[in-house]
Amino acid sequence: MLDITFLGTVSGIPDKKRGHPAIVFEYSSETKDTLLFDCGEGTQKRLMKTGISFMKINKIFISHWHADHFAGLLPLLATMNLEKRQSELKIFAPEAERFVSNILDLGYFGTRFPVTAIDVPFEGEEITKIDEGEDYEILSIPVLHTVPAVAYCFKEKDRYSVDLEKLKEMGLNRGFWLKKLKKDGEAEVKGKKVKIEQVSNVKPGLKVVYTGDTLPCDNVIKISQNADLLIHDATFLDADDAKGKNHATVKDAAESAKKANVKELVLTHFSRRYTDTKEQEEEAKKVFENTKVAQDYMRLKLKA
Repeated sequence: MLDITFLGTVSGIPDKKRGHPAIVFEYSSETKDTLLFDCGEGTQKRLMKTGISFMKINKIFISHWHADHFAGLLPLLATMNLEKRQSELKIFAPEAERFVSNILDLGYFGTRFPVTAIDVPFEGEEITKIDEGEDYEILSIPVLHTVPAVAYCFKEKDRYSVDLEKLKEMGLNRGFWLKKLKKDGEAEVKGKKVKIEQVSNVKPGLKVVYTGDTLPCDNVIKISQNADLLIHDATFLDADDAKGKNHATVKDAAESAKKANVKELVLTHFSRRYTDTKEQEEEAKKVFENTKVAQDYMRLKLKA
């Protein structure tokens, strides 16, 4: 089960209804992980309002170093420190080591807990696995913006269930060897090597992509292929507004969702000039029907 909470959905300057970008992924499996994607101004107060514990966040993924996407880091780290956090916090980003170090050097400030900065590749066309949990992995790919920027992909690992009929067809019986098979993906039994795909049915895991800020580009489509959910920058309603701004329009986001064959699209990161986003939803649905417009504190539940 993956719970997604949109803490902030505005671009650049906040308004009374929308705060700066921050999205929480709460993943429940054998272990529970709380992941934060971007950390705009006011993130910690918005976490308090939702009841999500910021102390349980163990990984933060910054899409790029524009202030509306990271300015909440310093107060969040300070509060974690005052609350006597001890567990490690990992921060992933393009040029993470440089910028996290700068943040930790500001003022008379330090942490009693380890903060590990992990650089994410921001050039090229390759999808990179940057992190792995018990039942999921995090991938990234460079995107097109005015500064080094990346999109992130949460990919739940596929699940395999042993098919007794397939075991019989191979002349095999259930036993302790199946434990090794599930752990390693293969095992040796009766003198032959057996791969998990040969005796199991596969259930694909969830796939969710968050673009951060980007112009439409092939890399977004590449990493989003067949995703369950694409969360896409839709800063501007039309091309005239977006001219020279290095952000996607509503139509750009919808076309990317269609090309990538995703199941659902959520638009976010709206310019404050739009006080009503009904037109954004209507325009997107002309291209990609299964579209939602993100609102602050909106929650989605996904299950494979």
